[in-house]
Amino acid sequence: MLGSDICSVFSDVELTAFTLKDFDITDLDSSVAAIRKIKPDYLIHAAAYTNVDGSEQASDNAFLVNGIGTRNITMACEEIGCPVIYISSDYVFDGIKNGPYHEWDMPNPVNQYGLSKLLGERFVASLTNRFYIVRTSWLFGKKGKNFVDTISRLLVERNEIDVVTDQVGSPTYALDLAIKLKELIGRGYGTYHITNSSYCSWYEFAVEIARLRSSNTKIRQTTSDVFKLPARRPPYSVLNNTMLRLEGIKEVRPWQEALKDFLGQ
Repeated sequence: MLGSDICSVFSDVELTAFTLKDFDITDLDSSVAAIRKIKPDYLIHAAAYTNVDGSEQASDNAFLVNGIGTRNITMACEEIGCPVIYISSDYVFDGIKNGPYHEWDMPNPVNQYGLSKLLGERFVASLTNRFYIVRTSWLFGKKGKNFVDTISRLLVERNEIDVVTDQVGSPTYALDLAIKLKELIGRGYGTYHITNSSYCSWYEFAVEIARLRSSNTKIRQTTSDVFKLPARRPPYSVLNNTMLRLEGIKEVRPWQEALKDFLGQ
């Protein structure tokens, strides 16, 4: 999902778009060989194991891809002096802070997925000083599984949908994230939060999708404990894009505007 939008946004520069067919990031030797061969000026590391509940049931998969895989990419980049841009997650936080999270707030993940993404962050920060750690949240886009497509499908299939109100975050359009990544590259290294501005609960997000879809399906409020999913979710994972502002980069537009564009309204 994010990779396809990165390819679109960076279409005016020479770009190599690696996939799993090219090499497996969990294999150090093949990662080093592939990256050494093309010698990129920058590398955006967007590969990840993103199954949050699957990470609880098979945590080694998450740690292998998000942790060891990120270590391998970083080592390969460091060998050739290439800065790495690592895409991380709001789920590195526990969600109990009374307000949006700044980049310097202390991570404390409440599930194995968040822990694996934090492991990746620590490998990046410890193995190179040429890095951008970019945390984002609630991604939706034209390719790949996402909440907007799921709700859009359910609006057609069902008369009623239950959506949780006790998880709050910032929906982020993958295209908008890719645009900001392009603006960020070449600026000062460090950890950045990049999300669409404003925030909502999953319930409020679903209601807005239904409104834009002109759907009459009833959306009912519920809470996370009803679904009994394997992984805990942070109740409040809103990210404050503080470092973007300090770096003089314009904040991303509100998620409502991005959603409207995504749905072609």
